[in-house]
Amino acid sequence: MSTRLRTAAPDTLTPDAPAPATARPHAAPPHTVPPATAPLETALWEAAFAGDEYAATGLVRQALDEGHDPESVLLDVIARVQVKVGEEWAANRMSIAQEHAATAINERAVAALSLHPAARTVPDRGRITVACVDGEWHALPARLLSEVLRLRGWHVDYLGAQVPVPHLIGHLHRTGPQLVALSGSIATRLPAAHATITACQAAGVPVVAGGAAFGAGGRYARLLGADAWAADARSAADRIQSSPPARPDNGHQPLDDLPHLDDQEYTMVTRTRTALVRSVMRGLDEAFPAVRQYDDLQRERTAEDLAHIVDFLATALYLDDPELFTDFIAWTASILTARGVPVHSLPPALHILAGELKDFPRARRILHLGTDRLGAASTVPFAPARNHP
Repeated sequence: MSTRLRTAAPDTLTPDAPAPATARPHAAPPHTVPPATAPLETALWEAAFAGDEYAATGLVRQALDEGHDPESVLLDVIARVQVKVGEEWAANRMSIAQEHAATAINERAVAALSLHPAARTVPDRGRITVACVDGEWHALPARLLSEVLRLRGWHVDYLGAQVPVPHLIGHLHRTGPQLVALSGSIATRLPAAHATITACQAAGVPVVAGGAAFGAGGRYARLLGADAWAADARSAADRIQSSPPARPDNGHQPLDDLPHLDDQEYTMVTRTRTALVRSVMRGLDEAFPAVRQYDDLQRERTAEDLAHIVDFLATALYLDDPELFTDFIAWTASILTARGVPVHSLPPALHILAGELKDFPRARRILHLGTDRLGAASTVPFAPARNHP
């Protein structure tokens, strides 16, 4: 293993200000069919891939000038381009630097849209806070939702990436929003999401969860007690607009309402994370001479990969869901394959980690399921790592 594994100010009016002549109505959907977005999506992708910020923002402004619906530009163009950015990184057709640059350009495209006269609305529906889970750096999905909600007439406080729980709760007490929209893309931040959901509900504010971290069909959102879940920005805005969740009645889910955590496996794996990574690295050194030839960068990145494996194992223990871990291992295998790193470098690491956790039956079972998902024997020779971005 030697590749980095990662699971990827608008102009508004005050509530009592009159709407300018150019303001877009939000009470009803547009009555005209917007122009086809496929050519715009292609052009924006080419600009993002080329790192051309001026072309990207110019395309968005021109599209709005020509009558494209702002919400469609956000969700059917910019969001789709961002999905392609992630797919291209996963396929090793974009470096991490290119992916970061393209994401930044998409964020600039969103900002250009939010400042356009066609995207201006009067915020008269109520107040919503949109935030990312603490430790979540993928902020663009939350930003897209914020802009869609603004287009539909909500007053939105967009707090951005990595919002610590105490600061979020302080903001809720100061502003009194109708609800919190909580975004998460990284599954390993779900324990933090649980704490956030519970704290918001204790403050009397319901939570709508969204993002890939919450699992297919939002199964983790339900497990962790969120008041509602939505698959994407459009469905989240529809859900909030049609039937916003009611304020909690102090019956929020306590943090210890996950009985499987009584065995302390999650706590112990989390507390010994650094020691586990070091032990597995030593085990690989002893079992596979090729590892001893790694340079410092290769060893550093292998340790990072192992840390991600331990993090996903801990999260699977927290949720009592082995599938979260086995899906991550399968995804990791696909990323390694795309970068020319042999997949059979994974089973030995899982085998050594299982040996370190011999007194943890749930953890060992999850690790064995991960090895089975790979479909490779742990005795396959360990292959030398390569440098990758």
